Amino acid sequence: MEHYYLAIDIGASSGRHIVGWREGGAVRTEEVFRFPNGVRERDGRLTWDADALLEHVKAGVDRALERFPNLDSFSIDTWGVDYVLLRGEEAVLPCHAYRDGRTRAVIPAVHRKVPFEELYARTGCQFQPFNTLYQLCDDLERGRLEGATDFLMVPEYLLWRLTGTKVKEYTNATTTGLVNAGTREFDLELTEKLGLPARLFPKLTQPGAVLGAYKGIKAILCATHDTASAVEGIPMEGEQLYISSGTWSLLGVKSPKPLTDEKSMAANYSNEGGVGCVRYQKNIMGMWLANRLRDELCPDKPFPEIVREAEASSFDGTVDANGQAFLAPERMRAVFDEALPVKPRSVGDYFRCAYRSLALSYRDAIRELEENTGKTYEKLYIVGGGAKNQFLNRLTQEATGKEVVALPIEATALGNLKIQMEGVISC
Repeated sequence: MEHYYLAIDIGASSGRHIVGWREGGAVRTEEVFRFPNGVRERDGRLTWDADALLEHVKAGVDRALERFPNLDSFSIDTWGVDYVLLRGEEAVLPCHAYRDGRTRAVIPAVHRKVPFEELYARTGCQFQPFNTLYQLCDDLERGRLEGATDFLMVPEYLLWRLTGTKVKEYTNATTTGLVNAGTREFDLELTEKLGLPARLFPKLTQPGAVLGAYKGIKAILCATHDTASAVEGIPMEGEQLYISSGTWSLLGVKSPKPLTDEKSMAANYSNEGGVGCVRYQKNIMGMWLANRLRDELCPDKPFPEIVREAEASSFDGTVDANGQAFLAPERMRAVFDEALPVKPRSVGDYFRCAYRSLALSYRDAIRELEENTGKTYEKLYIVGGGAKNQFLNRLTQEATGKEVVALPIEATALGNLKIQMEGVISC
């Protein structure tokens, strides 16, 4: 009897329901459902529509059951950082999106309570203005935590709505900036210093746990942070570099232990949870730059044509791909224009600038990583949507001097499925 498993992989711009099964020693997959996602403005804030996400998830499960009536299990992964507050069984909405910028005012106050040097030494979590700890501290200041009994990261919230089981999954929890790198549990001394209620931070649960069922399908906890699942889905040979290339580019290596030294902090590297490992990695702005430029400059032009125009351009300007100005601008083109001494003249110029800037940021990040780990790596595995961009892959190989192995596969879904099929190694 064949066994079939359902991976629900939700990103910032779309979600996918992918069924996987073993055949001839390999994992075969079939996408059965896809739906749009994106931030929405609500009362002047950028938010996620958690109810719409749930309805899309349910619709995709129904579609999967039509095609594969005997599904063994399912699991859900999404981006990290964002969450839904709960008061008992009631969701406290809206679910704020990380690009909202609501934490700007609270960050200095947080660092007065706990200097970032101490935060990093405890958690090994890189500084990002949208880290969950800053979002929770903003909620605290605004009174949103009054009566709050829990907060569930987005995939945990969706799984709870389907199964009735609440858990805090380890890999996603490490994106909060509140998990102790040594104990791999929430740092309750840290949360107390920040004034966050202890009731919000129970024991963490590792991937592989069974949560219950939905429509007769067993719900299994995968590595619910999509990058953690993606890393599990990369068929790497030995210990090598990876980039999970999507809206963000997550560049890093698997490490047996966290690196929370001053060099790692200065380079803004993060130590995030993996399956039986630590993902020592860095967030780089990624395809967000190209996606926003396309929305503004040529929304009807397919990306293969855009890439050809970028390749034909001779524009040599570059920008700091990780500059905060690029995080959530009203006009991406205007940010490029302001950052460049010579403005691009054509669509190809803008995209060539974006792709070259990303390749150079990869180069710089790899140099920092190799210095911090004391190791040199030969190969760079690239998965995700960005792996399809052969021009960017070539620029990356030229800039980094690494052998680029581009795998345009659904690595996140494969990692999600792998955990369902095989279980996990205990951390």
